[in-house]
Amino acid sequence: MKETVLYYAPHPVAHTGKLKGVLVTLGIRIKNVSPAQVTQKVGYLAGLPGYEEEPAAEPLPVLDQEMLVMHQFTGRRIDALLAAMRKAGVPKIALKAIVTESNCDWKFCELYEELKKEHAAMSGS
Repeated sequence: MKETVLYYAPHPVAHTGKLKGVLVTLGIRIKNVSPAQVTQKVGYLAGLPGYEEEPAAEPLPVLDQEMLVMHQFTGRRIDALLAAMRKAGVPKIALKAIVTESNCDWKFCELYEELKKEHAAMSGS
């Protein structure tokens, strides 16, 4: 399976074009996650077999920060992606994760909330 980035932005951001350029240059597939898809499971969004689209929950949760979730990446490729993003001038995206056996069953919005908690704990904010 090809390396894939699930990318969520709550509103249009100026650096999206730079980010997409980096991903294309590195041969990484991008899957934009829309606000209407945030209640889908990470496994479904990443294209894993056995996951199907589920009806959207109402009301949809509001995710107010960018998020990048990487699938099928080695440590070396994660480093290469982050270095290329820095070089291209893409501002740091605080909420980042890799798809794991445990989080592929989580809803995207649940992973978002967990990453926000972890980031706050690590940054002291």
